[in-house]
Amino acid sequence: MNVDDVIAERIEAARRRIEAAKQRRAVLAAARQRGLAQRHAAKLRNQASARTTGGSATPTDGAANDSTEENQ
Repeated sequence: MNVDDVIAERIEAARRRIEAAKQRRAVLAAARQRGLAQRHAAKLRNQASARTTGGSATPTDGAANDSTEENQ
């Protein structure tokens, strides 16, 4: 076996590893996008539900944001 053959094999192996890493990143990015889309859809459903029922999950009077000495 020639040294050039060994180097060519190593280069090809490196290219395969790089391609596999790109494929893994693409799969993870697609899964992340699907998850974000589902999360966004759920958020919009919850907001629509809160508007139709007239309720809200968080108080709007600002009490949750009080920073009195008692709360610290």
